[in-house]
Amino acid sequence: MNTFDLIRVCVAAPLIAVFGLASAQEAAADDAEIKHGEYLAIASDCGACHTAPGGKPLAGGLPIESPLGTIYSTNITPSQQYGIGRYSLQQFSEALRRGIRADGAHLYPAMPYASYAVFTDEDVEALYAYFTKAVPAIDQPPAKTTSLPFPYNLRFSMAFWNALFLDAKPFTPDPSRATEWNRGKYLVDGPAHCGECHTPRGFFMQQDRSRQFAGAVLGSWHAPNITPDANAGIGAMGTDELFRYLKFGKVAGKAQAGGEMGLAVQLSFSKLSDDDLKAIVAYVRSVPPIGDAETKAKFAQGQPFTEVAKFRGIGATSSSEALPGGAAQLFAANCASCHGIGAGGSRDNYFPSLFHNSALATGAGRNLAATILFGIDRSTADGLAFMPGFGGKATDIAAFTNEQVVELANYLLEHYGNAAYSITPQMVEQVRIGQAPKPLLATLVDVGKWLACALAISLVLWWIVRRSSRTLV
Repeated sequence: MNTFDLIRVCVAAPLIAVFGLASAQEAAADDAEIKHGEYLAIASDCGACHTAPGGKPLAGGLPIESPLGTIYSTNITPSQQYGIGRYSLQQFSEALRRGIRADGAHLYPAMPYASYAVFTDEDVEALYAYFTKAVPAIDQPPAKTTSLPFPYNLRFSMAFWNALFLDAKPFTPDPSRATEWNRGKYLVDGPAHCGECHTPRGFFMQQDRSRQFAGAVLGSWHAPNITPDANAGIGAMGTDELFRYLKFGKVAGKAQAGGEMGLAVQLSFSKLSDDDLKAIVAYVRSVPPIGDAETKAKFAQGQPFTEVAKFRGIGATSSSEALPGGAAQLFAANCASCHGIGAGGSRDNYFPSLFHNSALATGAGRNLAATILFGIDRSTADGLAFMPGFGGKATDIAAFTNEQVVELANYLLEHYGNAAYSITPQMVEQVRIGQAPKPLLATLVDVGKWLACALAISLVLWWIVRRSSRTLV
């Protein structure tokens, strides 16, 4: 062995081994951080909003209907030109937790940064690692970008909204509470951002914290009350039932997830660990219950309808001459084959019962109308849940008019759901186009624009008359 070999064996080899081990440890740490970031992205349901139907993952372009106009999600892949590829960690954090883009412009709260503000620094770093290192870059812009009407297009106005309503403090555990409860609160308030859908909005479209989780209309659907109130909320559901609802999207004889919640179950909740789902349930069951005028649990509304003769249209009437045979015939022809002639569902519970069903007992019938129009299409480890829509899309099996939806929905509400509800063609049209009732702020802005226009016209006419009178003199 020569001198060089001796040096290599005695000095170089140990150094190579040490640095090689260090590199392997760093790679393992990076991989663990990326996996943690991916889990957080799933918990945050990023893919649901930033992936357009038929589009590439996280490339943006999904239309999000808001009372102020349509907002299109952005490309959040590491594309240098169209995505977040040039974002530093600090810029990523500012966008995620404060709603400020890398160019300094403000995001609209349709991106739930007011909820994501609770993310810890460690979790922000993990998300950044995942999005910049593991997500494939999509070098194309979304097909459409957000262009709200005046004055909502003034993004700088969000600085004032943030000053009033954004609490940008990361989550701090409550030492008086159990670890599971703290984990649940972090997930519910932050990544899962449950309040963004289930909490009513105030005058400036901020979450009304005094009625947290009391339910709200979101586009076509009504996000129900998820406080532990026994009648209006989820108090009548047991811990295991809530766990199974989040994991599989259904609880036999009580509820099934549709619309945005069905998507959240499929893409997010069903992929979380059992421990995290249990933590979410533990926290939600601990929040203050918020009730309403209901004296009966929403899961116990309705009863079987036994007048079978009416299912064949015998003695049935219709409020519309265009609907011979009436709602009973609509039900028999389109619903009874799956849900049963007595509306009790199938024996294996694949097709749910229509009585004791929350879809027919909450939201003034809005979710029932949405289900009829759009159907259900949800997949979890428990299998596929599918119901065809009747709204006239290419994949639907029928094209009901608004009047037919009203006829059928009110029939179902009367016989199987909350008979106090009655939907109208106007509500069905709102549901069909994804339009929530216009908030007071938007109404006042619209009135203000008309008043400003009238004032401007009046000033012009005054100036013309004044100038004409001077000319005559």
